[in-house]
Amino acid sequence: MVDIHPMIIFFAAIFTNNMLLSNFLGMCSYIVISKDVETSFSLGQAVTFVITCTTAINYFIYYYVLVPLDLEYIQFIIFILVIAAFVQFVEMIISRFFKLLHYSLGIFLPLITVNCAILGVSLFMVIREYGFLQSLFFGVGSGIGWTLAIVIMAGIQQKLKSAPVPEGLKGAGITFITTGIMALAFLGFSGLINIQ
Repeated sequence: MVDIHPMIIFFAAIFTNNMLLSNFLGMCSYIVISKDVETSFSLGQAVTFVITCTTAINYFIYYYVLVPLDLEYIQFIIFILVIAAFVQFVEMIISRFFKLLHYSLGIFLPLITVNCAILGVSLFMVIREYGFLQSLFFGVGSGIGWTLAIVIMAGIQQKLKSAPVPEGLKGAGITFITTGIMALAFLGFSGLINIQ
């Protein structure tokens, strides 16, 4: 287990090691959904909830089932199964109690299952040998960092609707350029905290 305070891991996951802006994980839904701030924030909350819960579940499964049974080599399959099952559970809850949110997220709610950032957090937790509390803070921080990035992008996208963007850059082109600039801006935090 590495000796890093969980709060340092938490803030690093938001700013300096942002899952989306430094590792570029979770880009699919980020590019498509980041057109409306409210929808982006709702998706970010769902992703944060799923990342946090699946990181905790995967921690226990990895260290208390897979490691004792010498089955670490199937961690990818197990982590993906846990994430898929948990996302289905979240989707059932949202479709039952938050119909408007379910409608606005559409197909992207079940696609949280294939959001690479969620699997990435569980894998980084194992690679970096975090303890349970560190893993939990890492999961929450990664979710908040992903949410922060998608909400900022949605705000920028809304401003760009009235901006004179050249025809060849409209859509994905300007999104990638803006994401690169955001990644550079977040890189400015790297002198504060880094957990690589």
